[in-house]
Amino acid sequence: MTIRVLSIASEAVPLVKTGGLADVVGALPGAVVAHDVAMTTLLPGYPAVMAGLGKTKAIHSWPALLGEPARLLAGTIGGHRLMVLDAPGFFRREGGPYVDGAGRDWADNGLRFAAFSRAAADIASGAVRGETFDIAHAHDWQAAMAAAYLRFAPAGEAPPSLVTIHNMAFQGHYPRALFDQLDLPAEAWAINGVEYHGGVGFLKAGLEAAWAITTVSPTYAREIRSPEFGMGLDGLIRARAGQVHGIVNGIDAHDWNPAHDPHLAAPFTARTLGRRAANTAAIEAEFGLAPGTGPLFVVISRLTWQKGMDVLLQGLDHLVGCGARLALLGSGDKALEAGFVAAAGRHPGRIAVRIGYDEALSHRMQGGGDAILVPSRFEPCGLTQLYGLAYGCVPVVSRTGGLVDTVVDANLARSRRGLPPAYNSTR
Repeated sequence: MTIRVLSIASEAVPLVKTGGLADVVGALPGAVVAHDVAMTTLLPGYPAVMAGLGKTKAIHSWPALLGEPARLLAGTIGGHRLMVLDAPGFFRREGGPYVDGAGRDWADNGLRFAAFSRAAADIASGAVRGETFDIAHAHDWQAAMAAAYLRFAPAGEAPPSLVTIHNMAFQGHYPRALFDQLDLPAEAWAINGVEYHGGVGFLKAGLEAAWAITTVSPTYAREIRSPEFGMGLDGLIRARAGQVHGIVNGIDAHDWNPAHDPHLAAPFTARTLGRRAANTAAIEAEFGLAPGTGPLFVVISRLTWQKGMDVLLQGLDHLVGCGARLALLGSGDKALEAGFVAAAGRHPGRIAVRIGYDEALSHRMQGGGDAILVPSRFEPCGLTQLYGLAYGCVPVVSRTGGLVDTVVDANLARSRRGLPPAYNSTR
């Protein structure tokens, strides 16, 4: 029997991406089809999504979806079913999915993603003629309210809902006044509903309402039961421990395969690792790094406190003094961006920085770097270390979250003593 799943997310490759969430959501339909799961992905109609759509058909409309007209478009993405919520008042605007051109959160993000979740709940519970689903799968806070709408105000018969936590640090918390705009019954305003510290908690509401909760690694599923990693929701997670499951992330082995990666200077396999030297030379040339025998470290990351980038920044002079070189691709905290640019200025030819994100360049860096640094303070799972493992770019990681579940320590001391590998740790 085929299980029909509505996957509800704020981003998915190849249409829109700000982080690893998009990679996972984009790869899921292809990963589960072999298990007799038919997955339909629902995305907001951002300009990038609308521009990237092929042939679509309008299959439903809302005269006023939390105050804005909207329609539902049906198409395909990577050969799998796609739905797009075309609500111009909420999503047709210049800037990013969550921030404006100046990097500020859109002031109406709460209403935007509540409307997206309301539409998702309508679709999942039978409001669209001819569309039925067995499970509604919501990803992160931007979609988590779909579970709350299915619990408190479904359009018809509500299917079970699943909420996946990709990062507990981002929760979507808004003032009490927003509740009056959400088209929810009064009983939803409760501690076991959407109320959270006097406001509306999107992720909290979804975790309360969901039939099941998953995280992107088993270790993170355990960690978020503690105050250190639970970000204020550890009590809720402990109370629902029987419904919380950790499933480690995977990667799309077609898009991330060094044997036929079009972005590499020299594709290679496990048997032809010597070809990586050509990729290393290409990265040196692209970043303006001096060739050398010391290790070439790469970083592909958001430049934030969570990712431990401040710790790396403090140690850069020492790394260079030991003979290392660094190529960094990322963006985030402006002070950290400036710090890495300054470090590149102090060490020309040894440190090079690209502020921003470039998907093709990230492939080349994995194919040419000796090691990828992931010094995260917490990491629900992470994907860059998995790409590194596939491309022979050795992950050097903190012992936390999914990094524990995906990277093992092959240190020489343990192997000489005949001990099994220990989990890697940078602290």
